[in-house]
Amino acid sequence: MTNLEQVEKLCAMANISYEEAKLALDAANGDLLEAIILLEKQGKVKTPIGDSYFNNEKTHYHYDGHHHHHGHHHSHHGNHFFSGLKKIGQFCTNLIRKGSTNSFAVLKGDEIKGSFPVLVLGLLLIFAFWVTLPLLIIGLFFGLRYRFIGPEFDNNKVNEAMNSVADAAENFKKSVNI
Repeated sequence: MTNLEQVEKLCAMANISYEEAKLALDAANGDLLEAIILLEKQGKVKTPIGDSYFNNEKTHYHYDGHHHHHGHHHSHHGNHFFSGLKKIGQFCTNLIRKGSTNSFAVLKGDEIKGSFPVLVLGLLLIFAFWVTLPLLIIGLFFGLRYRFIGPEFDNNKVNEAMNSVADAAENFKKSVNI
């Protein structure tokens, strides 16, 4: 037989009436997990989405974005933390790889005067932007042009934009000299 506590728990988790909960628990011989599965099959409860789970010992049920915990926390949450760390690590590794395989080139006319990995440029812009950014801008007025070279910059949209900026700086310099 089912007890009132189980009926109330099932009502709260599945958002059903006491009568429906009692009938489901009776049909499942008092097994809360089986009762929930039975209600799902009858279409009275939506099937959990994503990382939702049921655990009959310490009942956990994820329903429509609300997490109901009964009992102790489950180690399932620790897995999310470590998978998140793994994703961050993969992102950083990918970023470092792309930053190392692509280059930032400084040109004077058609001649490359210097080139270094995009990773170095990124670090300079993050940690010494107050020096790096003004130097890049001043370089434009001394006839320098900048180009990104590598597999990530095949579409040339970025380089076209940088050419436009260099042309604008050149036009500004000419208008000031007149």
